[in-house]
Amino acid sequence: MRVLAGAALVLLLLAVLVSAIGVVWARHESRVLFVELTRLQNERDDLNIEYGRLELEQATWAEPRRIDQEARSKLGMITPRPQDIQLVRR
Repeated sequence: MRVLAGAALVLLLLAVLVSAIGVVWARHESRVLFVELTRLQNERDDLNIEYGRLELEQATWAEPRRIDQEARSKLGMITPRPQDIQLVRR
């Protein structure tokens, strides 16, 4: 009976140690994942800021007044005279 009680005690002690190691490992993994989550959230925020800047730049480049100015200065385009305009109907 004493041997059985000693074996049960050793088995319970082993189970407690395995459980404690499991808890420590789970908490460590939780911290590692939290750090990764924080890093990814910061990266997401930086990308959102960059996306906003790119949208603003695109809107600036696509502004009709700017396109007209570039067409006139770089390509030498002009507004056609009324007699040069032909209406095409289908």
